[in-house]
Amino acid sequence: MVHPAPDRPAPDEASILELITRGELEVVGRLVDASNATLLSSLALDGVSGRCVYKPVAGERPLWDFPSRTLARREVAAYALSAATGWNVVPPTVLRDGPFGPGSVQWWVDSGATDPDGEPLAAEPGAGLVDVVPRHAVPEGWLHVLDAENYDGSSVALVHADDDALRRMAVFDAVANNADRKGGHVLRDAAGAVFGVDHGLTFNLDEKLRTVLWGWAGDRLTAEAVEVLTRLEADLSPDGPLRAVLADLLSEQEADRTHTRVVRLLAKRRHPRPGPGRPQIPWPAF
Repeated sequence: MVHPAPDRPAPDEASILELITRGELEVVGRLVDASNATLLSSLALDGVSGRCVYKPVAGERPLWDFPSRTLARREVAAYALSAATGWNVVPPTVLRDGPFGPGSVQWWVDSGATDPDGEPLAAEPGAGLVDVVPRHAVPEGWLHVLDAENYDGSSVALVHADDDALRRMAVFDAVANNADRKGGHVLRDAAGAVFGVDHGLTFNLDEKLRTVLWGWAGDRLTAEAVEVLTRLEADLSPDGPLRAVLADLLSEQEADRTHTRVVRLLAKRRHPRPGPGRPQIPWPAF
């Protein structure tokens, strides 16, 4: 049984950033399904408390296609990009020291409900916006991504809602070159805001976009997306403010390539399509 959390005002972004940057951090658990060390932690500062996800650099597994010990910085770079868009795709995230050394610290997205012990429950993976359904039961108005076979041999479809927040996330992922947009990396908080999490596999020099959000592939970008991308193009120019932030977190070539992806999206003014010769969907998809 779950219980509604006591009514409390939602902290603003500045307060959250202060808490995750300066708060006393204590590890309280581990998210065991994650491939790298992903530690649920508590925060406390001046009588204010909260929860976060702490990913120490020391717990990153080496990858053949990403430079070693860079995933935490990519998490923070993704937040910087999200903040620059104004879309708030990524929860507040900082790079700081913790019990196991430096790592990324990201505000915990909870559902607003608690367990019988009063502990906050995590937000629902997929946020009710991404799902795997029987092939004949695609919800009306949802977008079809692909058909597949379930573990029991039944036919299923990967689908997602035709939702504005998801569409912004798809554009964000195209700019960040997100190689790991699983359905479970889409969360909705207690106030109904939709967030994406787990952005360690981003900003690669090679084309790596792997996502469950292909429903708009080839469609024209919205006017809002074009406006945001136009602003990003300036922010990522050599003297732009976002470029300066990314330069402290990524390689110069990775920052250059991010700017190039924005220029390419503006030239085509369409959502990217899946390309040949590489996986297009993360595994597992959900």
